Amino acid sequence: MVGPDRPRSLSTKTLDLLAAFTERRPVLTLSELGRAADLSLTTTHRIVSDLVVWGALEREGSGSYHLGLRLWEVASLAPRGVPLREAALPVMEDLYESTHENIQLAVREGLDVVYVERLAGRDAVRVLTRVGGRFALHATGVGLVLLAHAPYDVQVEVLAGELRRWTEFTVTDPARLRIVLDEVRRSGVATSDRQVTTDAVSVAAPVRGADDTVVAALSVVMHVDSPLTPMAVRPAVRAAARSISRTLGSASARAGARPPDGSS
Repeated sequence: MVGPDRPRSLSTKTLDLLAAFTERRPVLTLSELGRAADLSLTTTHRIVSDLVVWGALEREGSGSYHLGLRLWEVASLAPRGVPLREAALPVMEDLYESTHENIQLAVREGLDVVYVERLAGRDAVRVLTRVGGRFALHATGVGLVLLAHAPYDVQVEVLAGELRRWTEFTVTDPARLRIVLDEVRRSGVATSDRQVTTDAVSVAAPVRGADDTVVAALSVVMHVDSPLTPMAVRPAVRAAARSISRTLGSASARAGARPPDGSS
């Protein structure tokens, strides 16, 4: 039996229900939704019924539920979603054609990386990320770029928290990570060498918006033994990120000048 509902608003209960869906659990029954959101079956049924009518959830023939297309329609209006992707995709396609490796575009949401677009070839190195998925800031190329340009309080919180280790190469020492972030800001590019999987290395650069703040990060994720070395890829990644920044209205990118924080 599910315990009594906690004192939460209806909006919070509704969001808790939607948050119950994950990549590993894309389809849930009514009782599974209630348990995940810590709601009674009666409350769950009432909210789910409203969500189905609105289109946020869809009911399968088995009686289970999955997320509805209406949510995607609403999410597509987010300025860091489709508009950013539309500006970036032509550049990402050009970068893919020159590398035939994974090309990823990501933004920061709180203490996480959120991937908004990815291009990958049949022979591209495997990655642990997906479009719409989240990942830690401290290990990937895009994450290092976004963390390096995040507000100071975000950096402090990340560095003071648990820094997960995926491989023996993952940087988990806060002092060393601070040095890495300083270098990212100085050079305008981040390299994550086998920090997530031992067969991949990523090179990333910042994408700037109209006010010249970093709004996203672009990366190439390639085989660690690829003929393309990280050093060889860096100019192309930086140029591609700068091109997207120009499309988004970045004054420094249009003028070819160094941005306000001094990174290239």
